[in-house]
Amino acid sequence: MQAAPVRATAIPSLTDALRAVESLLMSGGQRTARRNAWTSVLEDRRRAKDRVEAQRVLDQFPAVRP
Repeated sequence: MQAAPVRATAIPSLTDALRAVESLLMSGGQRTARRNAWTSVLEDRRRAKDRVEAQRVLDQFPAVRP
């Protein structure tokens, strides 16, 4: 008696599932615009983090007054 063959199919991640739904609901231009907007949000957050770090470094030194 032979065992039934086992099929290994990858379960899609949540991200993959959301992208699939997104591709059904939005046209290509809308998807691109949304991704560009999200990339801008992430870049703004990175710059804000860099500003906070730079201010932290500057605050470690006393202000030099002429």
